[in-house]
Amino acid sequence: MSEAQSARDALKAAMLRIAKGDTDALEQVYRATHMKLFGICLRILGDRKEAEDALQDVYVTLWRRADRYDAERASPITWLATFARNRAIDRLRTGKVRRGAVPLEEAGRIEDDTPSADQRMIDAERSARIHSCIEELENRQRDAIRSAYFEGRTYAELATKVDVPLGTMKSWIRRGLMKLRTCMERGE
Repeated sequence: MSEAQSARDALKAAMLRIAKGDTDALEQVYRATHMKLFGICLRILGDRKEAEDALQDVYVTLWRRADRYDAERASPITWLATFARNRAIDRLRTGKVRRGAVPLEEAGRIEDDTPSADQRMIDAERSARIHSCIEELENRQRDAIRSAYFEGRTYAELATKVDVPLGTMKSWIRRGLMKLRTCMERGE
């Protein structure tokens, strides 16, 4: 099973748990989707406070209507994005939205180019996997790779710092990267 499918399945399962009153599942869905849904609201409303209020309405509606979610008809993010769009448009219709909002007739055509919730979950899982794999390396390989890639140190600087020949430092890093790749491939 791919990471994307695992993320979608986790989101679907959380949606079903929300329908049973699971507040932890609501928090999980919120963490996975709030950035995307906020982006939809903000693009339509053009005002941060209005978008925050609309987003709050989305999660209140989710809590109340989670039992209406049908995984066969829509993915969780599609269902929630529709809520977000509708809540933002409802706010436009009241006429109380501040300047910066798009005209009501354009609200339905606004595209959402932010990464999907499942893509953000995949990216987070991949990041956690990388850090886990780095921890499996020998100390000298781990330290050299962290310094080279996270701090921007050159091989020469690293070799001087730990008092080893340049070729040795390059070998440590090369072997460490090979182990890292093998570890990452095991996790996919």
